[in-house]
Amino acid sequence: MIGLLQRVTRAGVAVKAHQVGAIERGLLVLVAVQKGDTEARAERLLERLLGYRVFPDAQDRMNLSLREIGGGLLLVPQFTLAADTRKGTRASFTTAAPPAEGERLFTWLVELARTSHPTVASGRFGAEMQVSLVNDGPVTFWLET
Repeated sequence: MIGLLQRVTRAGVAVKAHQVGAIERGLLVLVAVQKGDTEARAERLLERLLGYRVFPDAQDRMNLSLREIGGGLLLVPQFTLAADTRKGTRASFTTAAPPAEGERLFTWLVELARTSHPTVASGRFGAEMQVSLVNDGPVTFWLET
């Protein structure tokens, strides 16, 4: 499972010009489910997202986690992160989980996040979405479980 996390001052996701999720200060995470991913991998990804130290402390060092600052978590499904781009000029998606399995695990991740953290929003699996964000820093990390 892949999570591309971005520290944001605000972020939102819309489907057909209707906002379906938004957060203020926190993390926007683009999520890809790969073949062979499991609930255990999703749980590990969430554990890392909530505990990864990307927010500044009093000395302006990245020592605080999302959990510690009480920030928002916006999870957005993005299967294109699972693309194989090693050759040619067109991405291959053979490493991505089949759509039904991807949706199941993404939904499971969102539900788990909502039981583990107070402010969680999400995009809509399979929908054409418009994502807006103000990347703070910019700070962006690729996490893979």
